[in-house]
Amino acid sequence: MAFALTVQQLEKSFGDVRAVDGLDLDVPEGTCVGLLGPNGAGKSTTMRMLTGQTLPDSGSIEALGWRLPGESKQARAQMGVVPQLDNLDTTLTARDNLRIFAQLYRVPKADREAAVDRGLQIARLTGRADARADALSGGMRRRLLIARALLHHPRLLLLDEPTVGLDPQVRQELWAMIDALRSEGTSILMTTHYIEEAERLADSVTIVAAGKAVDTGPPAELVARHAGREVREVYGPPDRLNVVEAEARALGFATRRTGTSVAILGAEGAGDRLPEGETRAARLEDVFVKLTGEEVS
Repeated sequence: MAFALTVQQLEKSFGDVRAVDGLDLDVPEGTCVGLLGPNGAGKSTTMRMLTGQTLPDSGSIEALGWRLPGESKQARAQMGVVPQLDNLDTTLTARDNLRIFAQLYRVPKADREAAVDRGLQIARLTGRADARADALSGGMRRRLLIARALLHHPRLLLLDEPTVGLDPQVRQELWAMIDALRSEGTSILMTTHYIEEAERLADSVTIVAAGKAVDTGPPAELVARHAGREVREVYGPPDRLNVVEAEARALGFATRRTGTSVAILGAEGAGDRLPEGETRAARLEDVFVKLTGEEVS
């Protein structure tokens, strides 16, 4: 299997804080890999190291056959980056934002206007091409950021929390846009803390906590491995939930706790050995909470 990106034992500390702690990560060519973890898990720090904004303390990074950070310039020429924070020039129009980056990405001069027009089509902003960036909605600006990263036909696309802060409808629109890129063969690494985003878009998910990869695999495989097929959800007051949790664990079942319920994982076939409750299919959210200890935002 060929890999667009390979990260081995990557480490980065800031003073006494170990932001990334021996991270291993692979992105097979032509796939979308989701780097899924709670805020503070080291996702954005990892992205900064992949784009040469931060130097790792140790470990190795190979992107598209180039070793980073020494060959970052060569790698970046074949990579597209969509940052978490909007860094569009708000004094320029949508078209001019794309023109500047077409030049920075060294798109041949004869091809730049065609590349810009294509970018506007990808972002569905042809009708707003001459509007200043500060006059565009949040969803339009995110689409423009993604289109900007695609001007030079990158082989690898890095998306750092691509839909953070957007309303559900705009998020769905961007998911469709990212899904189309994946179907066209673009290799994608996407950081996210949205469970549904990882389930919807990623061929494989690497769950991270405290700077480490705690498990990797297709979403369905992660669910089967850590949560089984079914979950029994038991609701009640705190004292009752404490008892339910203790009983389930004594029987060898893993649990996850919310403020109003205890979810008993791998409950298929348990019958009346477990307390009565609602039975539902296991999902990636159960795995996320079990492996990271964090509730879903």
